[in-house]
Amino acid sequence: MTETAARAISLVVVDDHPVVRDGLRGMFAAAPGFEVLGEASNGVDALTAVERLDPDVVLMDLRMPGGGGVAAIAELTRRGARSKVLVLTTYDTDSDTLPAIEAGATGYLLKDAPREELFAAVRAAADGRSVLSPAVASRLMTRVRTPAADPIETALSAREREVLVLVARGTTNREIAAELFISEATVKTHLTHVFAKLGAKDRAAAVAVGYDRGILG
Repeated sequence: MTETAARAISLVVVDDHPVVRDGLRGMFAAAPGFEVLGEASNGVDALTAVERLDPDVVLMDLRMPGGGGVAAIAELTRRGARSKVLVLTTYDTDSDTLPAIEAGATGYLLKDAPREELFAAVRAAADGRSVLSPAVASRLMTRVRTPAADPIETALSAREREVLVLVARGTTNREIAAELFISEATVKTHLTHVFAKLGAKDRAAAVAVGYDRGILG
């Protein structure tokens, strides 16, 4: 019997929607073997909560105002946090899935996952085992098995793809810096590299090329 199986698995729930947080807290409270220690509404607050509460597992949403999940996962990885991160989101596009896994997420589930599947995923994450929703696993396998159609996409680093995705959403440099926990100067440097690699003269052109090349979906 593993250590986590012998005691309740502790969790921190990170999501910007209070209804979602309340629902998850109630779901785990009603199930034996789990304990929700706290909540956070964005990636920045998640870092504080994890440092203070030291949970076994962090249920992490990805797209949140005030600090996204991918940047928080990367920072937790950099800090060497003990907590395992299980992404729980509505998004399964390559631009969401790959950066989260590259940042250090242990698992990736969609919010429409059945309750028992979510419980099993949390147990697996607590034991250090990777778990992916069938849809995400299929996308990753396809991505691995299919050679890149355009070398431009592979030329962008994971962080450059993150910046381009945020630019496509209309996010300002200041907002990008806050979400990714980097300086505005670093954002500008990443944008300079993105423009050069995509052969784009400005943000709009970079987004257009990103969609045309399939980098943005």
